[in-house]
Amino acid sequence: MSTFPPQLPHGEIQEILPDIFLVKGQIRIESDSVSEFSRNMIIVREGNTLTLVNTVRLDKAGLAQLDSLGTVRHLVKLGAFHGRDDAFYLDRYQAELWAPYGMSYTRGEKTDKNIEADKPGPTPDASFFVFDTPKVPEAALLLNRHGGILITCDSLQNMSGPDEYFNDYAAESKARLGFFNRAAVGPGWLKYAQPEISDFVSLKALEFRHLLSAHGDPLLDDAHQAVSTTLHKLFGI
Repeated sequence: MSTFPPQLPHGEIQEILPDIFLVKGQIRIESDSVSEFSRNMIIVREGNTLTLVNTVRLDKAGLAQLDSLGTVRHLVKLGAFHGRDDAFYLDRYQAELWAPYGMSYTRGEKTDKNIEADKPGPTPDASFFVFDTPKVPEAALLLNRHGGILITCDSLQNMSGPDEYFNDYAAESKARLGFFNRAAVGPGWLKYAQPEISDFVSLKALEFRHLLSAHGDPLLDDAHQAVSTTLHKLFGI
């Protein structure tokens, strides 16, 4: 396991809705400057089966807590800019990896199940929304429970401000670039992926009550209204 990217700081697994769990951790991006900020892994439980979405590698205590919830059978890689810790979990659990068509990998992973809009997901109540127009693959997982849960990667985010996993550089730069907004379309993803408005028209037609993103805090109860407000401001739809 020493060949995998190192485990980074993270919090405890929290149950935010029945059988839906979230753990917040850190990601570190090293380029001209070191940028440290937070990211989330979502855990979906169906009976004794666990599905990990937007993986975050856990420490020994975190893995013990994870194992106490059930057995990891599925990993879901929704976005091209995430997946740093997928190989670790694939090695540990021999789980199936779900990803959109066109996903690339750097650590020997391979897609076991292709994410498609008209195909079943990893749980009986799961379906996928696939963005058709971005330059890099991106999808969302929709769960038909608790009034509808939309799980996203970089496309929709809900960061209100820096948290304990941010360093000063990331806090300043993300504030300047407009990341700290409710139910936001991810500014970095929007710039580099260049999706077309037609994708957001289709996204807005989905029925969901809650939004769980790879970045930020859970947006519960009024997520669809909040996302609709954002899309109207950005794109006039």
